[in-house]
Amino acid sequence: MRDLRVSVTDRCNFRCLYCLPETEEAADFYRSRLDGLRRADPSSQGATPIHRQWKPRSEILDFEEITRVVRVAVGLGIEKVRITGGEPLLRKGVEQLVGAIAAIPGVLDLAMTTNGALFAPVAAELRRAGLRRVSFSMDSLDRENFRRMTGRDGLTGVIEGLRQARELGFHPVKVNAVVIRGMNDHEIHDLVRFAVDEDLSLRFIEFMPLDSSRTWQRELVVPGREILHRLRERFELLPVDSSANPSETARRWRVAGGRGEVGIIAPVSEPFCGHCNRLRLTADGKLRTCLFSLDEHDLRPLLRGGGSDAELASHLRDRVRHKEAGHRIGQADFVQPQRSMSCIGG
Repeated sequence: MRDLRVSVTDRCNFRCLYCLPETEEAADFYRSRLDGLRRADPSSQGATPIHRQWKPRSEILDFEEITRVVRVAVGLGIEKVRITGGEPLLRKGVEQLVGAIAAIPGVLDLAMTTNGALFAPVAAELRRAGLRRVSFSMDSLDRENFRRMTGRDGLTGVIEGLRQARELGFHPVKVNAVVIRGMNDHEIHDLVRFAVDEDLSLRFIEFMPLDSSRTWQRELVVPGREILHRLRERFELLPVDSSANPSETARRWRVAGGRGEVGIIAPVSEPFCGHCNRLRLTADGKLRTCLFSLDEHDLRPLLRGGGSDAELASHLRDRVRHKEAGHRIGQADFVQPQRSMSCIGG
């Protein structure tokens, strides 16, 4: 294990279709497709939504507790740390946590994933604190479609934030776009052109069953191979060699004659579980060995009950030994996790 994702809050100021689809438009989008599915197969039923309830502040790890877990994990081999949420910039003083983690010997890469809406005012401070890379979630370049997908009219702010990140020296600046059939798959060419023009690393991500409404449908997934085929109709793509990093989740290409980079992350149609080197720490102190884990391992009793670093390290080792062989998406026995993406951490 070399990669630790650290969620600092389960709260988010967006309501994205694939995570917290709580807007009326999101409900209408899924309802229309679910009704069509039921007409085709009357036996199909909608799943029971996840009851969302934000964790009280007393259950959320404080910065000292998070830093301690990271320090112990780095001592066991973790090299890359990514701060996530929810929306991590909703956590007051997160730049202090960035500074504390950046100061831990052995942290070779410190990044953050954000929706970008709150990034601009704190970008310079995050950079000074030691943040080196940032990934923005931006699923559409059309203002109205962006609002439909996220529940917020925030496209302009996100674009301003990613441009500021580039100017401040964050490298690479990544953009993650979750592709949903019938919602934004018609924009994939425009997103690539934007990435080339802005010198960004763009990642298309398959739609995964991690939404709180449990309305994920396989029919809405645009497989990675289809995305690649459609891109090659417009662009000459040159493969990027990633053999030096066997745990790379994205297949990557450069656009001939252009800047930036395009990648495809296809966990649904082309799982990469065998190469996974990630662990996840939720905001309330649960260790997850897979994004789709059905079991979580609470570290708070050790952190708040006087446990030593040696005991914490032993617990982490034991959990890693029992890491799942892989997720079961698409299998008859697949069970969606009880918590949505915002609570698990990206």
